[in-house]
Amino acid sequence: MSILKPRILFVTSEVYPLIKTGGLADVSCALPNALQQLDVDIRILLPGYPSVLKALPLVEVHQQITVFPHLEPINILASVMPSGKTPIYLIDCPALYQREGNPYQDQHGKDWPDNALRFGLLSKVAALFGQGQFLFKPEIIHCNDWQSGLAPTYLHYAKQPHAHTIASIHNIAYQGIFTPDIMPLLQLPPESFGIHGLEYYGSVSFLKASLFYADRITTVSPTYAKDIQTPAYSYGLHGLLAERYHDLSGILNGIDTDIWNPTTDKYIFTQYDTNNLAGKAENTKQLRQKLGLEPSHYKPLLGMISRLTYQKGLDLLIPIIPEIVNKGAQLAILGSGDKELETELQKLAKMMPGQISITLGYDEALAHQIEAGADIFLMPSLFEPCGLNQMYSMHYGTIPIVRRTGGLADTVTDATSENINQQTATGFVFEQEDSRHLLQCVERAMTAFRDKTTWQKLQRTGMIKDFSWRGSAQQYLDLYQQLIK
Repeated sequence: MSILKPRILFVTSEVYPLIKTGGLADVSCALPNALQQLDVDIRILLPGYPSVLKALPLVEVHQQITVFPHLEPINILASVMPSGKTPIYLIDCPALYQREGNPYQDQHGKDWPDNALRFGLLSKVAALFGQGQFLFKPEIIHCNDWQSGLAPTYLHYAKQPHAHTIASIHNIAYQGIFTPDIMPLLQLPPESFGIHGLEYYGSVSFLKASLFYADRITTVSPTYAKDIQTPAYSYGLHGLLAERYHDLSGILNGIDTDIWNPTTDKYIFTQYDTNNLAGKAENTKQLRQKLGLEPSHYKPLLGMISRLTYQKGLDLLIPIIPEIVNKGAQLAILGSGDKELETELQKLAKMMPGQISITLGYDEALAHQIEAGADIFLMPSLFEPCGLNQMYSMHYGTIPIVRRTGGLADTVTDATSENINQQTATGFVFEQEDSRHLLQCVERAMTAFRDKTTWQKLQRTGMIKDFSWRGSAQQYLDLYQQLIK
């Protein structure tokens, strides 16, 4: 049994740059890379989506296997991530994965009706790895979110010795809930369907299954680990999590500074660092020009890159956007989501041309350009498990405005007079889920923006903070070694 070089299978439904809908993809790329540098034998398991198979042409058949009798035999393909560092296994099952749309929804935004089978297969294959059915025999199956949530269940009921399991919660709001008729389809033991198991108000919850049966549970920030043990943030799972608090760890996500770094970023208009903040000003100028915003040396440019959902605080922001603009700011927003929110934002952009830019969808290059070109970054989330954009923003000298919740509370230090003087302030923080409190926070930031000495002090303090994965990866390694022992 290896302690120095633990064998880990990292199971995920998306990984950057192969397939991405959100922050899980960034974590699934950066964390395995960081763990490899700590001498961990970590490999990724991912469904074989069309874009992934196209991006990884050098694949070989690792093994063919029949997983469910009603499905054709599948191939397990082996390749290496584009970084050339991390091995990756792909589940080649065209009937389930070869289709247009994103991993979870079709091109019209509707959930795939067979998602239970699609991600039940991912979980089952992960469990087969954990039972030693393949050449790579992991000591730990590291599951991420609901999509791989059944793997601990399968392993719990396995008769032979098997790997340990860790369940990581990236967002407890998404639970993978399906009707009980999937039980026989996915070969789930009937005795697992109960309150002490995967049953959730008469349905099957993939996420609850992982939280009940996994050996350890992690989530993506210390504050969120506390939040989800309360009714307000747990989506009905606070009782289970409170019972398992001894097994629950909050490990703050890091950021991949090979990808998000203003000194090397190839997406931005001009590279810069703490000694060359004029380079950031050039990015602001070029971003305004690209987005059709009026040029200005005096107006702060507020950026936002987000899923356009109520969780992200859009209902707090939208009512005060006209007031923010009238007070002398501009907005650049990139994202997609709730159609009503998209429509409201587009209406505001038409009402205030040259002051508001709304780009619907996701554009990786534009995301980097907003981080580099915005003066202020908006994250008024109602809850935020960790959040990455506030850390990207600080690294780029873009001052975040956040609500004190989850990982935002763990990463952003409010710009009080005392914190500014002590050079610990990195952003502006408000408490209440209320538009007026958000507006007051924006006004505080705009006042500070006009004081260039204070503003540059805030920028440099944020830019030199270490948000790399190094420390967090070490915490995961410690957890792996505890389990293996």
